[in-house]
Amino acid sequence: MGIFPKKLSRKLADRKSLNALRSLQQQQQRTDFYSNDYLGFARHAAIHTWASQMVEDSDTSVNGATGSRLLSGNHELYQRLEDFLDQYYGQYSLVFNSGYDANAGFFSAVPQRGDTVLYDEFAHASIRDGIRMGLARSYKFAHNDLEDLRSQILKARKLSTPGAEDENEIYVVTESVFSMDGDSPDLQQMAGLCRELNCRLIIDEAHAIGVCGEQAGGMVAADPEFNVFARILTFGKAMGAHGAAVIGPEELRLYLLNFARSFIYTTALPPHSVATVLASYHYMETRDGQKKQWELQENIRYFREQQQRQGIADIFIPSTSAIHCCLLPGNDRVKAVAGELQKGGFDVRPIMSPTVPRGQERLRFCLHSYNTENEIKEVLHKLAASVRNHGG
Repeated sequence: MGIFPKKLSRKLADRKSLNALRSLQQQQQRTDFYSNDYLGFARHAAIHTWASQMVEDSDTSVNGATGSRLLSGNHELYQRLEDFLDQYYGQYSLVFNSGYDANAGFFSAVPQRGDTVLYDEFAHASIRDGIRMGLARSYKFAHNDLEDLRSQILKARKLSTPGAEDENEIYVVTESVFSMDGDSPDLQQMAGLCRELNCRLIIDEAHAIGVCGEQAGGMVAADPEFNVFARILTFGKAMGAHGAAVIGPEELRLYLLNFARSFIYTTALPPHSVATVLASYHYMETRDGQKKQWELQENIRYFREQQQRQGIADIFIPSTSAIHCCLLPGNDRVKAVAGELQKGGFDVRPIMSPTVPRGQERLRFCLHSYNTENEIKEVLHKLAASVRNHGG
């Protein structure tokens, strides 16, 4: 018997032959156009100090949570955070250790045998993994396509067990900002469709929190008429922290607390992580926090303007979020262009197949409140030159 299984070795070799083998990289001192730290909160000293003071003032342990939340890990900062989130979002919250854990826990536990989950074809991997762990039927619908969604809902109705139509739920899953394209669905129309056809709408707001919407809380209104069954928030993007929360009815919180395995069977977040989320929300409501949100919106506007000026807008997927993707088909090509930008001092990362479908490889630009207009102008100028040098 060899040291390593042959099947696994072949998979690694196949990935290498496609120039798509992943590896860990040390952070370099380049201009940041790749991290999810949209508002710069992850590096903000005031938030760190505020969170540290919360821990010091609490009666909880300093370092670890010491156990799961259902055992010894439910320290007082959790209660403070969830009380805040309940009031902020106008519903009930349950905090998970990460966005992946929240999606895996929700979708593996909530949809039941006989139910149907309809998910956008570009839905995040954690949503798909959670669905696969559950017992419900699942089908994808075309990206942001309401007509295809309507068709899929009607098909799902026909598949319902006779006599059990009232019990067999249809869950519709989308994201308010998609992580690979930076675009958004028409949430008002989707909510209306779900209300019309009696479906339960779930929205992942990971990349919208702190970035999009009239409030910093995301793009979804708390108004019950919006007809959203659950929202999944993550704190590792614009909030600059760690963890996630599911927002929804009180019964949903109780249900997840009892049946979501990724919540039940894991050590809770340490006190400082929970305090950092709370500190970030408080800071976001200050004048300085609001200024950072404004600066980010100005950089998004300027980035779109410079795409036009550099004559490369046609290779970008239209986006008004902090995520802007430049389509450069082929792993070799997109890696070469990314490498030239990195040598020029700009950290822009390639997104390659199989993470995205073959032929849809792209550079993914993440914009931040701390990027300067000169940095944006220069990186797009270098991108335009590099694309011309590599067959564009």
